[in-house]
Amino acid sequence: MYERWVEKELLKLLSKEGIGCIAFTPLAQGLLTDKYFKGIPHDSRAANPHGFLNREDVTKDKISKSLRLDKIAQSRGQKLSQMALAWILRNAEITSVLIGARRISHIDDAVTTLNNLKFTQNELRQIKTILGSK
Repeated sequence: MYERWVEKELLKLLSKEGIGCIAFTPLAQGLLTDKYFKGIPHDSRAANPHGFLNREDVTKDKISKSLRLDKIAQSRGQKLSQMALAWILRNAEITSVLIGARRISHIDDAVTTLNNLKFTQNELRQIKTILGSK
């Protein structure tokens, strides 16, 4: 949801060519979960000095957006992580999503996402407003 360049360029090309795509890091290294709502947990990726998510990536802006997105997810009967996966899977060109599960519960949550993949126009409008897109 935070990296949306594929929506402008890649999805059109994939559709035209009849090719699918596998999305990766759909939860923005945990930023699209409730993990960082109350700070950086000691056992999180952001607490690790090495890796793709640094402490500096856990910004007030991203957490604020995630909290606002979480309210929409709750109204959908989902966790933020589930809504983020549904957001990606709403595109027909996306054939799969790599979730990078660290726990069995992450897999359970991801599978439960499949129970609600549809978005209303109002939800899409709210999400795009939060993400700062047109």
